Amino acid sequence: WWWWWWWWDSVHARGSEMAPMSMISFNVDDGFLEAIVRGYRSGILSSVDYVNLTQCETLEDLRMHLTGTDYGNFLQNEPAPLATATIAEYATKKLVAEFRALHVQAVEPLRTFLDYLTYPYMIDNLVLLITGTLQNRDISELLDKCHPLGVFNSMASLCIATTPEELYREIIVDTPLAPYFVDCVSMDDLTDVNVEIIRNLLHKAYLEDFYRYCTQELDAVTSEIMGDILRFEADRRSINITLNSFGTALGRDERAKLYPTIGELHPEGLMRLSKADDAQAVAAAIDGYGTYRRLFQQAADNADKSLEDAFFEHEVALCKLAFEQQFHYGIFYAFVRLKEQEVRNVVWIAECISQKQKRRISNYIPIF
Repeated sequence: WWWWWWWWDSVHARGSEMAPMSMISFNVDDGFLEAIVRGYRSGILSSVDYVNLTQCETLEDLRMHLTGTDYGNFLQNEPAPLATATIAEYATKKLVAEFRALHVQAVEPLRTFLDYLTYPYMIDNLVLLITGTLQNRDISELLDKCHPLGVFNSMASLCIATTPEELYREIIVDTPLAPYFVDCVSMDDLTDVNVEIIRNLLHKAYLEDFYRYCTQELDAVTSEIMGDILRFEADRRSINITLNSFGTALGRDERAKLYPTIGELHPEGLMRLSKADDAQAVAAAIDGYGTYRRLFQQAADNADKSLEDAFFEHEVALCKLAFEQQFHYGIFYAFVRLKEQEVRNVVWIAECISQKQKRRISNYIPIF
């Protein structure tokens, strides 16, 4: 009996509220894919790999060192001289291939969860197509510039639209983002001036919907882990929206409408942010929130680190924590985010090598 008591006590010590039967039944549908993701996680570049990459003198050296990692021969068919854009493209393709391998084998509710992970990329792709239509560009030419994780089956049908009105009708009929689009955007909003506002409104609607799905429809462990991650993502967007609005025509009231209402800053912190007129006022608005005060201080104390870098570091820390527990969907989200950060790191190192900026080559975000 003692081993049963030890197992039960250890479950509660990890903060899990899952019933034992839920843990057992999790493996029926999702255990195999969880194991696959944990295998992918072991292939993420280590600190030793980054040390080797930063010692490269040319991009050909970089290609050779990446061959000895989980990336393998992903660049073997690319002729010299190698470009950093090519490295970014093929590293992203590898991430997309791994994600699609998970998605095609997933069953509900994991399949819906993985669908949610693609929506931010769909939003950015859709905004790109809207911008092209407003500027009278051929939409079919823009499809190659879309992020592959945000490509959906009916995207090709958007190419037939030649006016904003036709594009709007196609979006609300044939895209997975139709519910967000109908609620947030009207046909009159499709102007060059409103493009960024449309992007932020769609991201706000997505974050709030995804948060509701994770915290109300999924298990307690996923709810806890994804709740922390999505609240941080909402707060990061609110802070960035505020900082980027300075010097623009975006008023306080319009800016406040773009803030997601699910983060730690909601509601008092968001009210203070909406009144901020400069970066110092933003720092004062979030001073009562320890996490964000610390991130602002890190950026202020280090000339080589931006606030965005500090945000990325905190996101990496949250995603690493997701792998400390089992029987939840948060690791799928964490894997995608960590791999995205890895791609940014590799591209940063490649750019520093290409531009002979070895002094700054170590300014990447370490993961493991």
